[in-house]
Amino acid sequence: MAALAVYLCDLGIEVSGSDTDDIFPTDQQLHDAGVKVYGGFDANRFIKDVPDLVIYTGAHGGKDNVEVVAACSVGIQALPHGQALGEFMEGKRQVVVAGSHGKTTTSAMAACIFQRAKLQPSYAIGCGAITGLGAAGHAGKGNWFIAEGDEYVTDPHHDLTPRFLWMHPEIVVVTNVDFDHPDVYKDLSSVKQAFQQLVAKMDFQTQCLVVNIDDEQSSFLLSNEFVVTYGFSPRAHVCITHVSQGDGRQFFTLEKRGVLMGEFMITVAGRHNILNATAAILAAQAASISLEDCRAGLKSFGGTRRRFEYLGEKNGVIIVDDYAHHPAEIQATLKGAKEWYTGKRIIAVFQPHTYSRTKMFLTEFSKSFRDADRVLLTDIYASAREGQTLGLTGESLFSETIKRHNNVSFGKTKEDVFHTLDDLILPNDVIIFMGAGDIYTWGRDYLNDK
Repeated sequence: MAALAVYLCDLGIEVSGSDTDDIFPTDQQLHDAGVKVYGGFDANRFIKDVPDLVIYTGAHGGKDNVEVVAACSVGIQALPHGQALGEFMEGKRQVVVAGSHGKTTTSAMAACIFQRAKLQPSYAIGCGAITGLGAAGHAGKGNWFIAEGDEYVTDPHHDLTPRFLWMHPEIVVVTNVDFDHPDVYKDLSSVKQAFQQLVAKMDFQTQCLVVNIDDEQSSFLLSNEFVVTYGFSPRAHVCITHVSQGDGRQFFTLEKRGVLMGEFMITVAGRHNILNATAAILAAQAASISLEDCRAGLKSFGGTRRRFEYLGEKNGVIIVDDYAHHPAEIQATLKGAKEWYTGKRIIAVFQPHTYSRTKMFLTEFSKSFRDADRVLLTDIYASAREGQTLGLTGESLFSETIKRHNNVSFGKTKEDVFHTLDDLILPNDVIIFMGAGDIYTWGRDYLNDK
């Protein structure tokens, strides 16, 4: 939503909005763009200031939100975010980066490459600021629009259309396919069906489907006539080889059907980010961007807010913030941390997000911390679209995790977690705060806590 707001500001449109009073990673970019944000939701908000259009998310009631109801009652057009984004993308050549994990980073990398190639792209990416690029939303003068394609539904109580189906992509990237969002998808098969529908919408000039061949669950897409595969597997059309890292950088070589494409460098951690970078390169290649511009664009990319974001150091302890909220994401983040911070002790602080996800993946979550030396679990952060606890608390995950990990602690609140950290941290440790809830603020608070 914030990226779309900034995009509209770039078009010269006056934008304001309403939200809860929580702190969000996107607050600064909204402030910098001049977006007025009201605290809370008020049905009388439009009496003095009547907008031409109201855009809403599926959270906080969706179509039943008091402001949306009030707008519709006086004839103001109201659109869900997914549909609105799709409509604003109309008329542009669209690159849609989809996938259960990694779509934010991959789309941000692609935006950096397209910008470096002087194509002046528009983009809307679901994160805070992008290091090396700026705000996560932008209205460029060029013909391309790069967007993160979200498989979550438009409005869980009113419209179960997957949000990315409002788009009409020319180039589609699928980083991986996994079962998530159990509140709206019943199983992996239903998630796959959504991705299949997205691919079926490809049109316009080039038509290219970029698929991670290393991801077994994406194999159902490989029969598409426009597919280009990538991965570490030698079966890939574009194969990743000769990976090395050092001094805060990762290097890798790409080969296309045995022919060397060259070496590339990124400054973000993890094998998964090498895959993300390769996907961005292939999307750019489909848009006729040179490998030289791909190389330079990736070099300019310094990461996004909340994706393995280095916050600083305190008494010799490194503090990192990460958005990981699914077992697969936790595993990738911790594996990357172990490789990036060789020889350091990794302390994972994880806040489960949503009762439905925690219940569905309770066992998988408990197995996902193997690359952490110490694990601190907190209470569950409820989504605004949830109304029931399903009989779970954070202690439910703690009880399951302690069966599989020797060094696990539980702290119900931020203060409890901070007290535990103070007792166990040593110089040279790395603390990673992970989750999709308000844990976003915890790493910064701990860093600044005197």
